[in-house]
Amino acid sequence: MVHVVRTFLVDRPVDVVVAFLADFSNAPRWDPGTVRCTPTSTGPLRVGSTWRNVSKVLGRETELDYRLHRLDPDRVTLVGTNKTATSTDDITVKPAPGGAEVTYNATIELHGLAKLAAPIMKLEFERLGNLTEKKIRTTIAQL
Repeated sequence: MVHVVRTFLVDRPVDVVVAFLADFSNAPRWDPGTVRCTPTSTGPLRVGSTWRNVSKVLGRETELDYRLHRLDPDRVTLVGTNKTATSTDDITVKPAPGGAEVTYNATIELHGLAKLAAPIMKLEFERLGNLTEKKIRTTIAQL
């Protein structure tokens, strides 16, 4: 299992940040690993909304089917799955002076033979965690 956590400040209010991050079709704007993210459900954004996410990690593209698992005024949880991994992005947002504090928890559970790559994936996701923090901060500032 790979677990990456980043906590940082953004200059927008909690509701704006949560609304933006909950719509996972925005992932290409803030997730450096995401190539594209396409809604696969219809209707308004709600728990149960789904997306097909194509990410590039270590030079290889992979597809995950994501579901909005939790949507609270201060928390978003998205869970993506495929045959080799389950990826959970659990994001909490709380008020802070001048905006909000975001805590981004990414947990990637590798399945089968993919578990053997955990040490390499840990290094890669730590690197991506740093880039993700930077991109979220920059993107939120432009909202």
